[in-house]
Amino acid sequence: MLSTGAPLDWSLVDIAVPRSSDRLPGVSMAGFRHRAPASVDIAMVAHPSVTLFIDLSEGEGLVHRTHTRDVRGSAVVGLLPGDLRAGGRVGECLQIRLDPAAAAVVLGTVTELTGAVVSLEDVWGRDARRTEDRLRAAASWGERFTIAADLLGRRLGSRPAVAPEVAFAWRQMRASRGRARVDGLADEVGWSRKRLSARFRAQLGITPKRAARLVRFDHAARLLAAGHAAAGVAAESGYVDQSHLYREVKSFAGLTPTAVAVAPWLAIDDVAWPVSSPMRSPMTSSGHIPDLGRTACLQQSASRSPWQLQ
Repeated sequence: MLSTGAPLDWSLVDIAVPRSSDRLPGVSMAGFRHRAPASVDIAMVAHPSVTLFIDLSEGEGLVHRTHTRDVRGSAVVGLLPGDLRAGGRVGECLQIRLDPAAAAVVLGTVTELTGAVVSLEDVWGRDARRTEDRLRAAASWGERFTIAADLLGRRLGSRPAVAPEVAFAWRQMRASRGRARVDGLADEVGWSRKRLSARFRAQLGITPKRAARLVRFDHAARLLAAGHAAAGVAAESGYVDQSHLYREVKSFAGLTPTAVAVAPWLAIDDVAWPVSSPMRSPMTSSGHIPDLGRTACLQQSASRSPWQLQ
């Protein structure tokens, strides 16, 4: 079982992100180094991505816990993992976020990962251990990002991509913040709704309707964290009313909108995940972002993490 730990103190965490030369389509990366490794206990909330946690800590390191199992060390977290906590004695970790279309190519088993958390070794076999060893031996986060980008790039370039129609539908869902209608997407790609739904689920492991709901929740969570009132967030995000927003947030996060708004992870989104969240405010409910350590690789803008920490 995961031992009980304290909430993560972000003032003790150095955060690095890759330079533009190490960025790949559909892939985001961030490196975390706790300057004083300590046992932590973290509640994690679903995000529209498949996430790789590559544990570079010495000793026991990370543990991911669901209702049914504990996964120690490096792990892959699929879409919609349900009730999930992470913790243990955290030192260093490389977190890689893959959009589902990229994950289907990089991992090859994305449909089997939906709702699941598995060991990275179960997915990559011996390549998982070799990758960990190379990353641990690297002299800097910049070198680690280059190693990871090379590995992921080779996988992206050597395996069949998902159907262009499925990839297009996913991109439109993200661009519309979950408000694109499945019927409309099917018309745009020249397929029936039934065919799009079947191919989308077969290749990405989730139905288009469920994917759109997840993306819309993600947008709402960002607005809540930026300090917007729940009623305004409901209207902006396309929910029928505030009670609809409440039900959806409860469904995806297991939290109330108020609790999501102050989730500590959101305080460091603009540092850890560059590029994709122009609407985020640097203010938290307490009025400030913690004083964060930053490495030489760090860029200026950011969005939100694949996971929120309660």
